[in-house]
Amino acid sequence: MQSRKFFAFVRIDMTREEIIAKLQKVEALFHGTNLEGERMAAQSALDRLKAQLAQEASVAEEYQFSLPDPWKRKLFLALARRHGLKPYRLPRQRTSTVMLRIAKRQLDHIFWPEYCELSELLSKYLSDATDDIISRGVHGDLSEAPEQRTLL
Repeated sequence: MQSRKFFAFVRIDMTREEIIAKLQKVEALFHGTNLEGERMAAQSALDRLKAQLAQEASVAEEYQFSLPDPWKRKLFLALARRHGLKPYRLPRQRTSTVMLRIAKRQLDHIFWPEYCELSELLSKYLSDATDDIISRGVHGDLSEAPEQRTLL
């Protein structure tokens, strides 16, 4: 019989749910084997996954974001909620301010890069849609105003 190997490859950008799902799979493999070598390999994988899960649950810090663009703010809020976060504002803060409690590691490696990429896509889409509407509904020339070197 060929020996099975148990490896738990852990990506830095794995979400808490992905880590938990991987833990459950490795535990099932651990309990389903009779060979001591496989059991030790599975236990080692479980230990690594549990360590990452504990690290993922690190202390959340409070961050303040200023998002004056209403479209990007809506994107930010929706993305935060999709990640299970609860955005809020403190009393007397502007509507452009969003507060978020999130672990620094999750912010730096998962949330912020995803927001930046989606924000860029949204900006491109809105720019293209605006150009199309203006060129078809108002005037076809969308060029910038030329610089006038002399005073009139």
